[in-house]
Amino acid sequence: MTATRRMTAGQALAEFLAHQWTVDGDRRERTIAGVLGIFGHGNVAGLGQALAQVHAADPALLPYRQARNEQAMVHQAVGYARMHRRRGTLACTASVGPGAANMITGAALATSNRLPALLLPSDTFATRVSDPVLQQLEHPHDPGVQVTDAFRPVSRFFDRVQRPEQLYSIALGAMRVLTDPAETGAVTIALPEDVQAEAMDVPLEFLQEREWHVRRPLPEAGPLARAVAAIRAARRPLIVAGGGVLYSGAEDELREFVADTGIPVATTQAGGGSLSWDHPQYLGGVGATGSTAANRLAAHADVVVGIGTRYSDFTTGSRTAFRDPDVVFVNINISSFDAYKHGTQLPVIADARETIAALRGALAGWRVQADHAETAAREKAEWDGIVDEAFAPSGLTLPGQPEIIGAVQAAAAPEDVIVQAAGSLPGDLHKLWRVRDPLGYHVEYAFSCMGYEIAGGLGAKRGLLADGDDRDVIVMVGDGSYMMLSTELATVVAEGIKIIVILVQNHGFASIGHLSETVGSARFGTKHRMYDSQAGDFQGDAVLPVDLAMNARSYGLDVIEIAPSPDAISDLGAAIARAKAADRATFIHINSDPLRYAPEGEGWWDVPVAEVAQMDSTREARAQYEAQVAVQRPLLGAAPASAPVSAQADGSGS
Repeated sequence: MTATRRMTAGQALAEFLAHQWTVDGDRRERTIAGVLGIFGHGNVAGLGQALAQVHAADPALLPYRQARNEQAMVHQAVGYARMHRRRGTLACTASVGPGAANMITGAALATSNRLPALLLPSDTFATRVSDPVLQQLEHPHDPGVQVTDAFRPVSRFFDRVQRPEQLYSIALGAMRVLTDPAETGAVTIALPEDVQAEAMDVPLEFLQEREWHVRRPLPEAGPLARAVAAIRAARRPLIVAGGGVLYSGAEDELREFVADTGIPVATTQAGGGSLSWDHPQYLGGVGATGSTAANRLAAHADVVVGIGTRYSDFTTGSRTAFRDPDVVFVNINISSFDAYKHGTQLPVIADARETIAALRGALAGWRVQADHAETAAREKAEWDGIVDEAFAPSGLTLPGQPEIIGAVQAAAAPEDVIVQAAGSLPGDLHKLWRVRDPLGYHVEYAFSCMGYEIAGGLGAKRGLLADGDDRDVIVMVGDGSYMMLSTELATVVAEGIKIIVILVQNHGFASIGHLSETVGSARFGTKHRMYDSQAGDFQGDAVLPVDLAMNARSYGLDVIEIAPSPDAISDLGAAIARAKAADRATFIHINSDPLRYAPEGEGWWDVPVAEVAQMDSTREARAQYEAQVAVQRPLLGAAPASAPVSAQADGSGS
């Protein structure tokens, strides 16, 4: 007879989660390192009671952490997962209705970034005994549809525990997806409030220690051989390194591979840190927010080796970055969905580290041609000089964002982690930040969610501390993003977690303001200004009297304000040094000039401009847009030079 324990579904789930382990080679760590939660009706009596019971027995078994905003909980889980290279994450529990709905944005972010987060939103009564309950949706055509159903399109796994006995298969299925590098993202288990509190006889084997071994599949011989042949035939190859390089722990293999072969490397946002900025083969970011060095070599590349990239429109410059008419893509990815992008005929569906090692062996003794290596070195040197100039203090009362980034760079230690997500900062950081550590660059740019920065930075710091790593996490955030989600500063203070937050105030939405200008919309609606009742808009000169430094101080943080002056940049450097020396969180406030831009990297992003307009600025923008669209390519994947052609286009076969 199977041994059992009488437990509620909530208690069984909590104990189950506490005994799950991810194993990646010789590393073993908790898959769910803790639970973030905000309690309300729906989870306070079910999962809340279960967590309290676990805490009473052993506080270290499944630590609970209080949060202030449900969306921010998920951001913390994602930041944690990034620092742990997807081996571990946090669970997030929320109450029925609005509490659950607030997590949907975070779920979309986790799934877009291919980063694991476990979401446990509460649901209405499965029995419907009290139907309708407070905060329940009612659809006459489908009474079963609830708020939690909105998680379906933004989750990699979704299920609802309608009966306690369903928990076993659902929990195991959820863990499978969380720990599968090809499938991972937001994993959602909807928990009706009555089912959470309902008792059942739980088999003890469900509660035992369980290991989930991370898959690191080797490349198959055929695809690998075809990839090797394409690279050997290349005259102007380029590697595009994405987040998969870091999640696989492949940065050492990549460094040795490109040192052997001389192939230049460009990185996506998620791939920042794949190579140190001063590596001879590193050209910087590629695409819409890339460097001139990376984009110029991308434009002429005949073979693009994508490693662990999902090829977003920013990476491809909205399909204008790769301009060789016969460009061939060798796509190395653990996910077939990403490996087959751009119609490649050379997908390698395997682990990044294992594949790079195999390529290195197969290409032993082969190097790029001298003229290609010389071009890459020349373009790198030119771009490095451009960045040096951008970092140089201007001496103006209001510094530009590039020189602010330069001051942060100069004051940061090589191992420090920069965290960002939205606004103009991601693009400027992708161009300018000189990454010196594989974990040192964390810019969430798959979903680019305004408000991610502080919560994500807190999650990143939690992840580092869990590994005994006390390096500094530096969060850079604009005022627009800060005002959307700053509440986790209270959590930072409550737990005494040290992060450094640098708020760059430009009194508006700088990124979209600039974009608005380029599409001919004259920064309409992008400034933080007082309402002009005569003009009926917010386009005037009366800046909002918002004191964000005082707001941060009200959370209980140490606050340093950098006054506008010709010495603002040196003052910022001194402030960061002071913050790094402190043993608690510090908030640094600096004003910037939003019209002083980072240097152009010759990338482009497709944002359609109105085809007809009365505004001259829009008509001019449309003409420029059409010129760029003219160089877009479908990127359907040219056949490698060695591939046989079976027949002529007319079908004659002659």
